[in-house]
Amino acid sequence: MATRKLRILQVMRAPVGGLFRHVADLTRALAATGHEVGLVVDSLANDAQTESRLAALLPHASLGIHRFAMPRVLGGGDMVTPLAVRRLARSLDIDILHGHGAKGGFYARLARIGGGKAVALYTPHGGVLHFSKTSMSGRLFHKLERWLMAQTGAIIFESKYAQATYSALIGAPTCPTQVIHNGLTPDEFIPVPPAQDAADFVFVGELRDLKGIHVLIDALAGVTRPDGSPATLVMAGDGGARAALEAQIGQLGLTDRVSLLGAQPARPTFARGRVAVVPSLAESLPYIVLEAAAAQLPVISTRVGGIPEIYGPTAASLIPPNDAAALRVAMQSALDHPEETLIEMRTRLAYVSEHFSLEAMADGIEALYFSLLKAA
Repeated sequence: MATRKLRILQVMRAPVGGLFRHVADLTRALAATGHEVGLVVDSLANDAQTESRLAALLPHASLGIHRFAMPRVLGGGDMVTPLAVRRLARSLDIDILHGHGAKGGFYARLARIGGGKAVALYTPHGGVLHFSKTSMSGRLFHKLERWLMAQTGAIIFESKYAQATYSALIGAPTCPTQVIHNGLTPDEFIPVPPAQDAADFVFVGELRDLKGIHVLIDALAGVTRPDGSPATLVMAGDGGARAALEAQIGQLGLTDRVSLLGAQPARPTFARGRVAVVPSLAESLPYIVLEAAAAQLPVISTRVGGIPEIYGPTAASLIPPNDAAALRVAMQSALDHPEETLIEMRTRLAYVSEHFSLEAMADGIEALYFSLLKAA
């Protein structure tokens, strides 16, 4: 445990999803070691779910939770909020400004302009890495990234994939970089056995095209159990593609085989299925793959982003993205060969247990904080 206690401001826009999960875990871990932590969040996203999540974090945020306008795309808040974050950092005597995601990263580093003692770090969490070099918004965000490099103490990548993608899109960083994988708590390695009436497959995630949900439904249509009956699927999540997904399910005659649960927490939902499916078209280092593996579910996933880093010795079983035929084969094989499926699950579990702990994640980030302050 470090003897010096830091004053840390975490800056983020996303109120839900893996980014929020990462910041929440990091906030709790840093607070548990005696550091004082504050949060800067978006004032424009204030639904009941967001407020309940922030309320649960408040006891660990001794420097408070501060709300400023953070528009999803470029907007008026982008001119005002960085100045407000800078004033806040100075008033709270902050040592570390840690921005998460594209907007959080911009605000934390823009707040450094004009001086101040705080060191700014940035974790992309995908974010700016999802913007194409050929799009207008992509070119703008990438140009901003290069411009802000001078204000960046270090960039933390949650996967080697994100590190390589950043260099390919934006250029090799001129500041220090480090790969620190996301981590799980010990409780998340407690197995979640399937319920007696569990479906064959379970999906947990946002209902949007990027998550490969339409590919999953196409693949399911041809999958059967060993006794010849049709395979079933439960899907937990919500999003803008829900209506199109429901239409697809109806058109393929799968209404009796697919249950849409709406947004649900991951671990309880794992009990609703026997095999987790993550058919994403793009990812960085998705928590859902880590969580399902730790809960001792077999996982079928695509070879995108940092998922091969999670799969480790079982990476050969990953399938191409946006390939319904390949996904169908993998799903059918999981049902036809349950013993082999369980052997692979146990191999993956051992690897994830060794390499993806919250303790290692928090210790690595804390050590980087201190090294940057020592060098400043």
